[in-house]
Amino acid sequence: MLNYLNDLFTKKNEVSEEQKFPNKHKLQVAACALLLEIAIADDNFNNVEKEKITELMKNKFGLSELEVNNLISYSEGEIKESVSIYEFTDILNKNLNNDEKYNIIKYLWHIAYADGNVDSYENFYIKKISNNLHMHHKDRIAAKFEVKEELGL
Repeated sequence: MLNYLNDLFTKKNEVSEEQKFPNKHKLQVAACALLLEIAIADDNFNNVEKEKITELMKNKFGLSELEVNNLISYSEGEIKESVSIYEFTDILNKNLNNDEKYNIIKYLWHIAYADGNVDSYENFYIKKISNNLHMHHKDRIAAKFEVKEELGL
């Protein structure tokens, strides 16, 4: 009986992860972290890539410039603390449908092409992220060609 009461009072004061970070925030961090992973994959995270991430995050989530800057800073910290990209792709898998995940893959290609050159590491990470998102190879390639066409490449 005492254990039950102790558990009851202890759990009442605990704040769940969901209460601390609503789903929308977790999605934003996961998406931003993956975009950052592509931007830093070639060891050259430049202003063009940062501006592209800012633009994509503003359009996707309706965030202000300040909110995106804060999100990028927070996501950079999350990347340093993470064990792998699975932590981020798992959140997306649980919350996005295939069309939304396809758009994430397109965003990744936009970041990869932002500096005018797709590095082999960027290509590798996009493939890995696509696989983690349970996307077919043909969808990854279709997203790549769609982005190339949008960019006039």
